Amino acid sequence: MAAGATIHTFDVQLADVDRGVYDDLALRLARHPSETEVYMLTRLLAYCLEYVEGIAFTGGVAATDEPAVLVRDLTGRVTAWIEVGAPDATRLHYGSKLADRTVVYTHRDPAKVIANWAGKTIHDADAIVLHSFDAGFLDDTAAALARRNTMTVSVTERQLYLELNGRHLSTAVHEHPIRAI
Repeated sequence: MAAGATIHTFDVQLADVDRGVYDDLALRLARHPSETEVYMLTRLLAYCLEYVEGIAFTGGVAATDEPAVLVRDLTGRVTAWIEVGAPDATRLHYGSKLADRTVVYTHRDPAKVIANWAGKTIHDADAIVLHSFDAGFLDDTAAALARRNTMTVSVTERQLYLELNGRHLSTAVHEHPIRAI
């Protein structure tokens, strides 16, 4: 019998000073058996860093035709396509044509992720930004992960301060434009 998804709950206090976003979030994330804790945390941080009205998690790794996180307006139109990991150029091309804005958050080496897109057609590639975190940050964060989590996310001047279950961590949120490909 195949293993089912593991449900993680997060009570998040979000304070994104850079964008003027302050909210308390109660989130439930289903972690697919093939999904690493680091990938799930990247998905969670992408959600928090992009948080706006209409944001939602999709089916994650099980959703082949959607990104990890999606933003829709009140009419149902996709306004932001938010990928996690190392999506292929075809997905970015599709998402960029569909949404007003496309971004990627990665837990991998950003130079290698961008190199995989070199020479491939990506609609409006100049407008897409790849975001990454300091080396080791996500692994250290995963060490504090539990099934039920209390988390504070503060962002100021693209510096992320995280408190997860009593453990304090911080990282810069790096931006890598992909226009050079």
